[in-house]
Amino acid sequence: LLVLQIAQEKAIEEEAALCIVESDVTVKPDTLQTLFDETLQRPDCGMSAAITTDAEGIINYPYLYAQEGGNSDFSTEECLSFCCTILSLPFLQKYSFNQLNPAKDWHDAVLTKVSLKLAFRNYLFPHLPVLHSPHGSRPWRKFKEKNLFKYYLYKFTGRRHKMVDPSSN
Repeated sequence: LLVLQIAQEKAIEEEAALCIVESDVTVKPDTLQTLFDETLQRPDCGMSAAITTDAEGIINYPYLYAQEGGNSDFSTEECLSFCCTILSLPFLQKYSFNQLNPAKDWHDAVLTKVSLKLAFRNYLFPHLPVLHSPHGSRPWRKFKEKNLFKYYLYKFTGRRHKMVDPSSN
């Protein structure tokens, strides 16, 4: 949260959008510039995201909902992940990240909803695929894949998504 707050402050100071790329995402040389250009072409844009794929180019988590959409860019009310996302300057100027809940670990879903509530539109760009590698940095994702029942049991008994495998506790 602190990194997001500092990044927002610096982006506003520089009158710039904020680009977030997670460590398990690989982008092509022109992806970020193209994503930025697409964002600027849409004055109503709050957030924009490149679609994530696996090594074979198949859309993967968190954008499974977009598998049926083909290669056309679209506005969405579904959650945009921080995998490879731009938050527009107008959005950054309208909502302070200081309002985000410090008890939460992930803020992308909340910011997606806030963007929509502030009358922005959020865009997903299937023509800009990025490689979203298996979640090696997040053992809990692998745990979810190994034992779905136990994963949700831990989740619903108060253990939030953490950077540790619940089975190691």
